[in-house]
Amino acid sequence: MAPRANWKGFLRLSLVTCPVALFPATSDSEKISFNQINRNTGHRIKYMKVDADTGEEVSSDDIMKGYKVDTDTYIEISKDELDNIALESTRTIEIDQFVPKSEIDELYLVRPYYIVPDGKVGHDAYAVIRETIRSLDKVALARVVLTNREHVIALEARDNGLMGMLLRYPYEVRDSAEYFDDIQDVKITKDMLDLAKHIVQQKSGHFEPATFEDHYEAALTELINKKRNGERITSVSKPVSSDNVISLMDALKRSISGKPAAAEKSSADTKPAKGKKPRKAAAGQREMLLPISGKRAAKAEEKRAPKDVKAKARARKAG
Repeated sequence: MAPRANWKGFLRLSLVTCPVALFPATSDSEKISFNQINRNTGHRIKYMKVDADTGEEVSSDDIMKGYKVDTDTYIEISKDELDNIALESTRTIEIDQFVPKSEIDELYLVRPYYIVPDGKVGHDAYAVIRETIRSLDKVALARVVLTNREHVIALEARDNGLMGMLLRYPYEVRDSAEYFDDIQDVKITKDMLDLAKHIVQQKSGHFEPATFEDHYEAALTELINKKRNGERITSVSKPVSSDNVISLMDALKRSISGKPAAAEKSSADTKPAKGKKPRKAAAGQREMLLPISGKRAAKAEEKRAPKDVKAKARARKAG
């Protein structure tokens, strides 16, 4: 089933107008989502709108919007008052300006939409606007009202249609200086930079979204399937990250060699210390040991056996 349009109206470039519909270009509907349920009954949890002071449920007709002035004071705003300040562009995407796409900071990008002709009429006007935008190699900045708020939207030609990207207002974008000013200005040597560039070259490729893997989503799917089939769920031990501090140059060199520091440390730890006998096996390697034969095996087995087994063995020897 095709998704429903989020918005329907008109696209206008000066006197050229055509009916259009906006569809979200992305979706989270395929992701696994959960409902909250009562552990004791298995029923879904239902949320009610209640008065914060009285605790009584409030009907939708009695709920209005309010702007908080202080702890207990709100300025009430009715739906009619909001409708009175609704903008003329409510049902029109009005193109105001054309700008180079490279000038739009990525911090201002919010959400993409597909803009398509609505109905059988207006395809000619739609094509004129689309090809005009395409021929200029620019994006068209326009205004659109969604959910009672006006947004700036950047339109660009995409395949046989138009894509609109909602943009943030300047007051919604935080100044990077608040976060980056305290970053230390360090000097990077040429050797370090060359090694880092070499790593980048080894990992360079092309943007192929089809290769992206959502490992958490896959794990959720596996978990749900196992529970559905009545399989036993076992906890998986997670690797412990090493807190060892190594030099930046060593890290770059090891990144190129493909041998992590943990592996080098592990191999170093397996070397016998001077004057000490080497360990037979590292922790977690018991399944890799070969069985022991002869009297040593019997003694080892007796040493590992429970007390009652040992007692029976001693009784057999005495008899």
